Amino acid sequence: MSLANQLFLILFNSRMSKSRMTSRCKMSSGTVTSEGKKSPMNEKRNSSLINKESSAPVPVQGSCHFFNDESETASIRQNLLMWYDRCKRDLPWRRLAESEPDLNRRAYVVWVSEIMLQQTQVATVIDYYNRWMQKWPTFHVLAEASLEEVNQMWAGLGYYSRGKRLHEGAQKVVSELKGEMPQTSEALQKLLPGVGRYTAGAISSIAFGQVTGVVDGNVTRVLCRARSIGADCTSQAVTEVLWTLANALVDPERPGDFNQAMMELGAKVCTPKSPDCSECPLKNHCRAYKQVEKELDTSFRWLLGKEVASKTTVDIEECDSSGNCSLCLLSATPWESSLGVMNFPRKPVKKPPRSERTLTCVMERKSSQGESEYLTVQRPDSGLLAGMWEFPSILLEMEISKTKQITLLSERLGELSRMVVPKHSLQHLGEVVHIFSHIHQTYLVYHAFLDEGEVANIKEEQEKVPASRWMSDREFSDAAVSTAMKKVFNLYQKRISNKKDAKKSSRPDKRKRECDAAVEHSFVIKSEEETGSVKKQLSLYHFIKRLPKE
Repeated sequence: MSLANQLFLILFNSRMSKSRMTSRCKMSSGTVTSEGKKSPMNEKRNSSLINKESSAPVPVQGSCHFFNDESETASIRQNLLMWYDRCKRDLPWRRLAESEPDLNRRAYVVWVSEIMLQQTQVATVIDYYNRWMQKWPTFHVLAEASLEEVNQMWAGLGYYSRGKRLHEGAQKVVSELKGEMPQTSEALQKLLPGVGRYTAGAISSIAFGQVTGVVDGNVTRVLCRARSIGADCTSQAVTEVLWTLANALVDPERPGDFNQAMMELGAKVCTPKSPDCSECPLKNHCRAYKQVEKELDTSFRWLLGKEVASKTTVDIEECDSSGNCSLCLLSATPWESSLGVMNFPRKPVKKPPRSERTLTCVMERKSSQGESEYLTVQRPDSGLLAGMWEFPSILLEMEISKTKQITLLSERLGELSRMVVPKHSLQHLGEVVHIFSHIHQTYLVYHAFLDEGEVANIKEEQEKVPASRWMSDREFSDAAVSTAMKKVFNLYQKRISNKKDAKKSSRPDKRKRECDAAVEHSFVIKSEEETGSVKKQLSLYHFIKRLPKE
């Protein structure tokens, strides 16, 4: 949108604020406060309307939310693919897929990239992908790797269960499917662990040319704006509609390229914030963009003094449901002119991550070669950070005092190391905050140095404890360790380094002491016994030190 158009919109919005407020009052069946905010009663009603999921969408295939004109569909395919051929990013998995004649390896190339790209930015994935493909170029090689190696390679990428499922899938292809990748979306979902509807659609269309659509976050945004879908895009009903749209729109001649073009459009042009509609190849087919153009036209007409009708919601006269469409739902949350196409898609308010506090301890000892080693524990095979290594940790269910924290850690460290760990050896270093997708985790970090002369062995009869091992600095940096634990280790290194520096600076320097003594001796003035003076003389050194400050 040009700057001039934006200025017209701002002027129009400010001059029409009173009429807009009146329109909102009419649209709402509840009361409106003096500030224009909906009353709690009305907010509850509208919230339930947005979040309500129906078993099937109300609109029929003839409504404005679907692609009903074959010529329009053909135009969308042509324009999008021309744009993609001209503007697509040069990504390593695309180069490999395009140049690989073997269908099985092509599918593997796409499979790895799609799993890595889930919930992760392209810029982050590129380096991981290149290193992965260099080490495990085929699923046969991956199947022979250990889970420890996979977790180690995946460390820092997040959502660690993805790597585990990819490893399990490769083993299944080799051992149960005779080295042949399933070629249809349905078979991929059924036979491979961790492969859902989207990943299966991407692999089958890009690697095997199956005519099937895909729906991810980028495609959802493009389709919701193109077809003015204002209902909650995360609901089951709307999700099914989006898959119907994607399958109807995909190009039968180039299904893989078309699906990648849709995702590329959402990532580069039709972005969540600051979309570049002027560069969009689908702008002439986008209902959200048409609504923006209609408002601009209304603004010009109003500035020219022509009578215009006040409209604050998306036009739905073309919708067959006559305003009662479950895919519109814009009466609950009116169209905001300042947002433009960003009125779509609509999502429910995201729940904040839950807060957790965890005790963790960097337990250190010296090896026989005098090198520092740290006790680590392997997490369970399922759940958060499955199979990853971490420092001994205890999840706190409630706030407890530092004395109690030290007691708990001392007992836990004793169980793992089979030694009595003195409480006085535990020192609090500080806190580390790490936010997972659904957890706001705070680590209360302690340090314990095991001096072999201060510990005693524990009897071997004890309950089974998790797998543990002592790691050197180098082993820790190369191991399958989460980003959160790396933050904890960085805090430990910083605190220990600061303590060493403080200790070094507080120790008097021998050369400085000798120099000061020499200076004092060289400037001594004769005493009263030698000069006969009644007054006692001091050295020049002390005299200078005692000069009053100005």
